[in-house]
Amino acid sequence: MQQYPFKDLTPAGIWQYFHEICQVPRPSKQEERIRAYLVDFAQKQGLQVREDAMGNILIKKSGTGGLEDRPPVVLQSHIDMVCEKNSEVAHDFLQDPILPRIEGDWVKATGTTLGADDGIGMAAQLALLADKTLPHVPLECLFTVDEETGLTGAFGLEAGFFEGKTLLNLDSEDEGEIFIGCAGGIDSVGTFIPEWEATPAGSFAFEVRVRGLTGGHSGDDIHKGLGNAVKWLTRYLWEATRDFDFRLASIEGGNLRNALAREARALGVVPRKYKEQVRVLLNCMTADLEEEFAVTEPNFKLELESADLPAQVYRADFHHKLVNTLMALPHGVMAMSQQVAGLVETSTNLASIKEVEGELVVSTSQRSAIESARDHLAAVVKACFDLGGARVRHSDGYPGWAPNPDSPLLKKSVASYRKLFQQEPEVKAIHAGLECGLFLKKYPGLDMISIGPTIKGAHSPDERLHIPSVEKFWKHLIDLLV
Repeated sequence: MQQYPFKDLTPAGIWQYFHEICQVPRPSKQEERIRAYLVDFAQKQGLQVREDAMGNILIKKSGTGGLEDRPPVVLQSHIDMVCEKNSEVAHDFLQDPILPRIEGDWVKATGTTLGADDGIGMAAQLALLADKTLPHVPLECLFTVDEETGLTGAFGLEAGFFEGKTLLNLDSEDEGEIFIGCAGGIDSVGTFIPEWEATPAGSFAFEVRVRGLTGGHSGDDIHKGLGNAVKWLTRYLWEATRDFDFRLASIEGGNLRNALAREARALGVVPRKYKEQVRVLLNCMTADLEEEFAVTEPNFKLELESADLPAQVYRADFHHKLVNTLMALPHGVMAMSQQVAGLVETSTNLASIKEVEGELVVSTSQRSAIESARDHLAAVVKACFDLGGARVRHSDGYPGWAPNPDSPLLKKSVASYRKLFQQEPEVKAIHAGLECGLFLKKYPGLDMISIGPTIKGAHSPDERLHIPSVEKFWKHLIDLLV
């Protein structure tokens, strides 16, 4: 186990359990070890634990300090993490621990995502369950699986799995903000069957790469003017195709459906007479992007290197359909909320393109606070795929969480924050998806809010956790449980 880096941080319990969680691999859909860790924890603490058919885990603890007869409160987090790393970093998310380190007021990982989303929420639950001194109402700690790649744990949660009528979701990323609503979402995936032919004689082969983009969460960060590596690569390929008869041999970029694409690459050829022109195009496009994204993407790289000649390339008509589809697919904010100032209402993320078993799979996701707008945008994306000849499928989609400004839990939370810190919290809705909408469908009338410490750069290797915000989050949380 890694040397403990948090010995001087408080509250000690939450940091101890966050460190332990970092040692346990927990990619989405492969959470067996973290589930076993939670069950073992509960058994060692002498607490009641149960698991449903989806793998969701519930750990219950009786009330203490004269609060034994109060109604239970549900504390909820998800146990999986987004597994992103820088391309030069050797890290196996199925085997290797996350290596947190402290830089100033922040905790970061070493070239990978930190997993504070939602490892810090889990750590808060475990610290409360293990504590023998704090008074609190009866607790039901719910740990859901596979939140990041499909909300499947929340989708499959059994009715009656917990008893509480009040739920605190611990998956927010801005301390001092209390969330009472979120967007719904749907995934739209286009699959192309490549058509090949022999590489034309007299060709020059090269690889073009986009790297060094900031990346981030496709909900929380979609409005920040960040770059998308797949869109930037496509921009180059489209112009190289138009002007220099470029032909693709391979292409890949991005990674996860809920992350902004940070890196992308393509291998292809042009007639040898255009060997120098493709480099000039790259230099010109680099200058354009430096001007367009000077503030939000100061560290990007657009690179071109000569390569061995591939034996085959995509047929011209297929190549044009693919590049035009990638060029036409929308990405970014489509509409801002007309009810909540500054809130993104509808957006779409061109997340990735990958070769999977001989097919090219392009993954996108659409989000909106309004279900009809979400579905219309998914139809727009489908139309782009249809025009390119791709096979299209949509996920089932998940509902949004409509804000309830009259929530008793919200009023208690605002009063608590004001009392503890002598300042007003912000009450907001979030464009990212939370599991709360799905909980509400299975538990009508459930009173919910979402809180958490400050996390920046979630879903990217720049993910970092703000140390002072963790203590404030903890104080607020325990005050809500009395």
